[in-house]
Amino acid sequence: MARLIALYLPQFHRIKENDAWWGEGFTEWTNVRKAKPLFAGHEQPRVPTELGYYNLLDPEVRKKQAALAREAGIEGFCYYHYWFGRGKQLLEKPFQQVVESGEPDFPFCLCWANHSWSNKTWEKSSRHVKEQMLMEQRYEGEEDYREHFYSLLNAFRDKRYITVDGRLLFLVYDCYHFADVRTWMRVWRELAKKEGLPGFYFVGMTPATLTYRITADGTEQKCLPNLRSSAELYRYILSLGFDGVNSLGQRRGEMLAVGKVRSLVNRVLVRLGLASSLNFDYAKAVKGFFPPEDNWENVIPTVMPDWDRSPRVGKAEGIYLNSTPERWAAHLKDALARVKHKQKEHQIVIIKSWNEWAEGNYLEPDSRYGRGYLEAIKRFKI
Repeated sequence: MARLIALYLPQFHRIKENDAWWGEGFTEWTNVRKAKPLFAGHEQPRVPTELGYYNLLDPEVRKKQAALAREAGIEGFCYYHYWFGRGKQLLEKPFQQVVESGEPDFPFCLCWANHSWSNKTWEKSSRHVKEQMLMEQRYEGEEDYREHFYSLLNAFRDKRYITVDGRLLFLVYDCYHFADVRTWMRVWRELAKKEGLPGFYFVGMTPATLTYRITADGTEQKCLPNLRSSAELYRYILSLGFDGVNSLGQRRGEMLAVGKVRSLVNRVLVRLGLASSLNFDYAKAVKGFFPPEDNWENVIPTVMPDWDRSPRVGKAEGIYLNSTPERWAAHLKDALARVKHKQKEHQIVIIKSWNEWAEGNYLEPDSRYGRGYLEAIKRFKI
């Protein structure tokens, strides 16, 4: 049976920084509630049902989430984790409470969401407004890497922590702009051995499965998208020292759905404010998510139940149309076929996501389909 792990956003509770940056009481629900349809047939706002507009500092909410996920056949949650350097964290309390309380009794792992926050991270802002840094992601060297490790040691020792090949599964959101990533991995592997842990199974995430190059001095090199193969990109991530790659084929699927030229031209026009976003039929877009290399033993594909970031960014990005539980099930079944030949420990699929409500990719019950997306997992999981 395949291993389904769902990404989990901890943005559903108040923190003083968000109060200061976005207004008092801001959480992910702020954008979700105020969303409006942008065209006929656009399904906004999205409305939660069974769990309501919850607060993740409520342990009963977390228990209900785990119960729903377990019943659907999801192995565990992968919590987004924010460490900006020098001990600075954000949105850490829900996961800390999970570790400290021992509840819910549901497997978990971590994804280090190592990206800076700006004035455009969580809320729509005009393209004409200059981007301003709110919280910069910094890499402060070995001492900071050790502090980061020990801040999570209790989680790493927890019996609920998900493993691959007996090692702790740990994902890194942005491995391209983490120049010191090899040093960080070495330090953490040494500390794991020192503390009697089984070691780490490090996975580098990709923002897309199209060609992406970093030169020897660490700068990005522009290149045309490769829709035939992701081998070059995957090999680059593995060359950094990662044990595996988590692929996200969203841009690939979108280009195959509407054509490379149309997709690239429209993207430029949107950035210049000369066109509205290019929307995509869900079934056509997800059909092209998986390049041939997603069949590699050390590649973990990603599936998405839906996509609509308009609550955050308005028309700035494409919106997926006509997602249904049945079409979601077909997408998931396609991904499961990519991993079924792999060793049992490696038959992993990442679900993006459990609760990204302002991105439209969530599995939690809503007013459109109730538990439909969760029920689809139970029906089609192989």
